Amino acid sequence: MENSSKKVLVTGSSGGIGRAIAIACARAGYEVVAHYNSGKDKAESLKSEIEAFGGKCTLIQFNISDRKDCFEKLEAWSDENGAFWGIVLNAGICRDNAFPALSDENWDDVLHTNLDGFYNVLKPLVMPLCRKKQGRIITISSVSGMIGNRGQVNYSASKAGIIGATKALAVELASRKITVNCIAPGFIQTDMVKDAPVEEILSAIPMKRAGQPDEVAALAVFLLGESAGYITRQVISVNGGLA
Repeated sequence: MENSSKKVLVTGSSGGIGRAIAIACARAGYEVVAHYNSGKDKAESLKSEIEAFGGKCTLIQFNISDRKDCFEKLEAWSDENGAFWGIVLNAGICRDNAFPALSDENWDDVLHTNLDGFYNVLKPLVMPLCRKKQGRIITISSVSGMIGNRGQVNYSASKAGIIGATKALAVELASRKITVNCIAPGFIQTDMVKDAPVEEILSAIPMKRAGQPDEVAALAVFLLGESAGYITRQVISVNGGLA
């Protein structure tokens, strides 16, 4: 009940880690604002699942790589509903390839979505948080942003950039009682890794298994909570000991 008046935006909530975070937030009592871009059917399925167990969920559509679209949709939402309590920046893409074979489009798509998305989503939402002097921001990076990964120069660059941006923003917002933290998942069992060389990856993970989306979601819910109010500027890995 203590969270029932708090709204949490989860970007990229139509599948994988984002879906798990949205469901976990709803189960913790938050009103979830579930973002999607093109996955409308999956987003509506998520909304139905949350409402089936008595949770609250509304949907919002925008393209995180399109600044104008983000600003218009999110400013309109804030004007009507006020500030979010929590913002979870989960949406992202990968376009893997060896660097010599990486196309301009592969580079631009990943950087514009993953890194520009940080700015595009947060810029219209930060001032409402500052005026309220409370809130939680969680970004989702990756083990690739911490240690680099073969065939992912573009993805690693975008996710490393998210870590730097998260740490800098945390310093700026700390006096406003707004925490800003980053979760860096490792090999998590989602559609994004369905074509990955599983055996090779598992051999490098001390725990010898893939992580589950729910394990990332549990950390996100903790960081959104009142008890995490003194945790900020941190990058917390969920990777089975990989890094």
